[in-house]
Amino acid sequence: MIRLSAIVLFVFGIAITGCSDSNRKTTTPDAPKTNDVVKSKGTIGFSALTLTNPFFKVIADNMKAEAEKHGYDLIVVSAERDVKTQADQVNEFIVKGVAAIVLNPCDSQSIGPAIQKANKAGIPVFTNDLKYDGNEGKVVCHVATENYQGGKLAGEAMVKLLKGTGGKVAIIHFPQAESCQLRVKGFTEIVNAHNTFSNGDKIEIVSTLDGGGARDEGFKAAKDAIEANPDLAAIFAINDPSGLGARSALESVAKQDQVTIIAFDGQLIGKQAIRDGKILCDPIQFPDRIGRSTVQQILKHFNGDEVPAEILIPSELYYKADADKDPELKQ
Repeated sequence: MIRLSAIVLFVFGIAITGCSDSNRKTTTPDAPKTNDVVKSKGTIGFSALTLTNPFFKVIADNMKAEAEKHGYDLIVVSAERDVKTQADQVNEFIVKGVAAIVLNPCDSQSIGPAIQKANKAGIPVFTNDLKYDGNEGKVVCHVATENYQGGKLAGEAMVKLLKGTGGKVAIIHFPQAESCQLRVKGFTEIVNAHNTFSNGDKIEIVSTLDGGGARDEGFKAAKDAIEANPDLAAIFAINDPSGLGARSALESVAKQDQVTIIAFDGQLIGKQAIRDGKILCDPIQFPDRIGRSTVQQILKHFNGDEVPAEILIPSELYYKADADKDPELKQ
């Protein structure tokens, strides 16, 4: 009786063991393995000037998509136009050991020591849209709109608008940014060239005010300009947010039909304003191309390929006729 029980238990044990082995054989190949997980090739850190401006959000989104396509992660932070905040963010990137750093410098020169720290840590630094204009640190490549050319387009649009009549013009500037300095430089050169050969239709730039590149500050700057010059004819704003702030200021004093606005960017909000007659035109930028190209240059640098010190993407004038047929505005 004992022997029979032993035999039964022995056979039953084999059956259980066999069943267990069988289950492992069928399930193990489908189970996830840690070694099978695709690891990131590295991380790129991006400190944007501000993410409240949709332009920089488009740059960030396209950088992220391009980086992920090639196996890299992208950390995006917003410096909110504060150079100390941006310097702290660079330090955090260094501590994290990122593979590369991308900046929209909050100040064209003051960010130099932070760039220098990244250089000493062996981390390559790239900039886009806003250029570093100092000599303390080294930037591998800068990708941006051809802002000087875009400023000249804005100047040509202003001359076309005021040719034959002339008039007073205010500039809503953001002088801390090298890109905006170039826009204003191109704009004023065209206006000055017109004035050299004008026949009584001189275009007079009566004020250049800091609008911070933002809607609320653009509002205040335009309000000051119109109060100081009640016969103002036009405004050149260095981007869409400050241009729309200027439009609100004109509406607040019922001057929207007297003063014409030419802005810069071609963001969706700017295109809509052009379509609706609130802004005359924009030299438009292509932030999607800026974002993708920045990551492409980083990858070239990683591969040891030669990378140009600067890549400039030309802008194009955009009027209501362009807005009326723009598929982006029909979505």
